[in-house]
Amino acid sequence: MDNSRFTSPVEDRYFEDYVTGAVHECGSIAVDEEEIITFARRFDPQPFHTIPEAAAQSAFGGLIASGWHTASLMMRLFVDHYLSGVASLSSPGVDELRWLKPVRPGDTLLLRVTVIETTRSHSKPDRGIVHSYIEVRNQRSEVVMTMKALNLLGCRDKSF
Repeated sequence: MDNSRFTSPVEDRYFEDYVTGAVHECGSIAVDEEEIITFARRFDPQPFHTIPEAAAQSAFGGLIASGWHTASLMMRLFVDHYLSGVASLSSPGVDELRWLKPVRPGDTLLLRVTVIETTRSHSKPDRGIVHSYIEVRNQRSEVVMTMKALNLLGCRDKSF
């Protein structure tokens, strides 16, 4: 496994800093029971996300985070540690979002991102698209979520 390190910090990272094949393990975040319940009450009010007693009787055997909450936690890590703070222009979307294992209170989630491909725009050479494969793992190294992301990033070198 290649635990690549960016040569530039997230607040000074541009398209050129994302190297195809590089693997970045970056950041961790704790999962809190109160946050699971609060998020789910607002956005995904299913009993196995909102009511510990009901969750204990569910197929999950206990409270689990909404997949959308897991995706939100991933996004926090993605923005804080991977996505450029100065060159991020937008995202045309994500592909193949999968929730593979339940995320539970007390888990710690870790972000692992592989740069799949980078493509500089020919029509607008001041930017490019970075394709990334994202894995969210828990403290036992179990993959709990995966997805592929597309991000449009500005270039440091505007000439092409």
